Amino acid sequence: MEVVTRRASDLHLSAGAHPTVRVRGRLSALEDYPKLSGTDTREIVYSILTGDQRQRLETNWQLDFAYSVPGHARFRVNAYYQRGAIGAAFRLIPVDLSSIDGLGLPPSVHDFTRRPRGFVLVTGPTGSGKSTSLAAMIDEINATREEHIMTIEDPIEFLHGHKKCLVNQRELGSDAQSFGDALKAALRQDPDVILVGEMRDLETISTALTAAETGHLVFATLHTQDTAQTIDRIIDVFPSHQQGQVRVQLSVALQGIMTQQLIPTADGSGRAVACEVLVPNPAIRNLIREGKTHQIYSVLQTGSAQGMQTMDASLAMLIRHGKITQKMAESRSSTPEELRRLMGSASLAAA
Repeated sequence: MEVVTRRASDLHLSAGAHPTVRVRGRLSALEDYPKLSGTDTREIVYSILTGDQRQRLETNWQLDFAYSVPGHARFRVNAYYQRGAIGAAFRLIPVDLSSIDGLGLPPSVHDFTRRPRGFVLVTGPTGSGKSTSLAAMIDEINATREEHIMTIEDPIEFLHGHKKCLVNQRELGSDAQSFGDALKAALRQDPDVILVGEMRDLETISTALTAAETGHLVFATLHTQDTAQTIDRIIDVFPSHQQGQVRVQLSVALQGIMTQQLIPTADGSGRAVACEVLVPNPAIRNLIREGKTHQIYSVLQTGSAQGMQTMDASLAMLIRHGKITQKMAESRSSTPEELRRLMGSASLAAA
């Protein structure tokens, strides 16, 4: 409840330290609470586990699960052993689903939810809000289409009720053994839309690509820093003799990539989302096929009419709207000189 009250994103329990929360990206110890001993952390974590979960934690030395405070909050939890003691990280999952517009995502994200089939990827570092963005997209589909949505998650984060769509959510460990197995089974469960919580291995990526090719709309996440790198990551997972074929498959199936990061706001009240968006047009599909992903950035720069934007363009827009500082934006930009050029041209245009 302290996490909810303080509007924190995470809670850490670690032996030898006060319980610690992450507020607007920074850790802060809860000094009103005593430092936790190894016995304390073990008792706290074990008190919220089932017998089966305790056994899995002791066998694998780490465990992903979801925990709810009914009526108040839901958490994604990873419990783990460190220096012989048990530690845990709790990520707060908001009870209310935010809309695409409410999160400040680009308008082109609405178009991703209207695609009849294909592959849509949401990428970014850990803690960049990928799950929240995907939940907003799934919620929009749930409210506007009459289809079957199947999600495969580890663990289930946002809970989706049945609106216009039928929504089934499977959790690794309790409903399915692995992403790969669950995804293969999903193809026989008559889904229209499939959400894969994380693409961790060759089997999962390969099956997801096949699902996108065979008439399903597939949403998935990857931990990549930009849209071009996302394409390379998918292709590089495959053996070299298959990569040519995978390029062709991906060039046809891909419907969009959004790479995002959360940046502390100028007034310190929260965080704003900055997004790079790739919408595959014939030029981008051709670059994917020919393995020339290094040229994609220049297409993004000129593709704003089709809903595309670079990360620097997104950062520049947030600066112009007064949401973030230029200093913070430059620290988060991979090409600060490009950002300064954009801001320079913006100030010239204003003059």
